[in-house]
Amino acid sequence: MKLPLIRKIQQNASVKEIEATIKVLEAASESPSLKGDEIDVIGELISNCCGALEVHQMIAEGMAEKDAANAFMKKVLGSIDK
Repeated sequence: MKLPLIRKIQQNASVKEIEATIKVLEAASESPSLKGDEIDVIGELISNCCGALEVHQMIAEGMAEKDAANAFMKKVLGSIDK
């Protein structure tokens, strides 16, 4: 996950647009003609879109944009450390 990309997605796309993008990427990832590295890239894009959705939600709950992005990354890094 890349915080700058998550922020860019969150700032430039609505929740509905991000959800639609995730659906398209998930459908594309099921293509039997894709190679492993291509599936990895799609998976990374899906992860970043899901992160942007979480940041959107935190902002909707009243958190400042910068704080929401940082809180999300702390959450991700905290789950990796476990």
